[in-house]
Amino acid sequence: MGDKTMTADEAVARLRSGMTLGIGGWGSRRKPMALVRALLRTDVRDLTVVSYGGPDVGMLAAAGRIRKLVAAFVTLDSIPLEPHYRAARERGAIELMEIDEAMFMWGLRAAANRLPFLPVRAGLGSDVMRVNPGLRTVTSPYDDGETFVAMPALRLDAALVHVNRADRLGNGQYLGPDPYFDDLFCEAADEAYVSCERIVDTAELTKEAAPQTLLIGRHTVTGVVEAPGGAHFTSCVPDYGRDEAAQREYATTAWPEYAERLLDSPAREGS
Repeated sequence: MGDKTMTADEAVARLRSGMTLGIGGWGSRRKPMALVRALLRTDVRDLTVVSYGGPDVGMLAAAGRIRKLVAAFVTLDSIPLEPHYRAARERGAIELMEIDEAMFMWGLRAAANRLPFLPVRAGLGSDVMRVNPGLRTVTSPYDDGETFVAMPALRLDAALVHVNRADRLGNGQYLGPDPYFDDLFCEAADEAYVSCERIVDTAELTKEAAPQTLLIGRHTVTGVVEAPGGAHFTSCVPDYGRDEAAQREYATTAWPEYAERLLDSPAREGS
């Protein structure tokens, strides 16, 4: 029930090499980039990253921080395939568990509910089963006898997400058209760090929008970081859209040069 506010650097200082790290958002939308940039300023590496991937994955892969990636895709949306991720894959630098979007969601749901797996139809009859030989199927114990993929829980040591508003207790609110699955990332994790555009009093959360927009409950949150512009260059609607010019610069700049600029210049988000 206490004040959970901290800086981005304080949040990532709690992360350790070898962790399984979930990163919220979707492609190049509402990614917790202030926290990702802070993470890049540390020496944390050997991560298993679980993400509906965007530039978060691209940056961490280019920096050599990812050992294994669990993802359904890695995209910049307006640029279909994340180029720095692609380069890392072509070098054979990271292990990949590529699964269907619904399987990914069901893995988070299983973890959020502390279940070892959940049955899902997605993946059956596809190459998902071939490229992931560790996946198993399960047969319904009821009269239908149907076969499902047994999607294993995607348990996370920690999660990073970004929302529009939050209070100091850890309640998080989205104001855009899509919640994505940030709540599941927080619920699936042992620790969750939420950055937001603005910290407000708890009572202000429901003055600005309906109670249904309170996506993240304080009981799932370890720390709250106020980071205006903290999703940049990805979008955080309605506060701002994707910065296409900045994204193009990122996508067309060699990583060492971009990383030097990124880490040596003041953070746009003021974190």
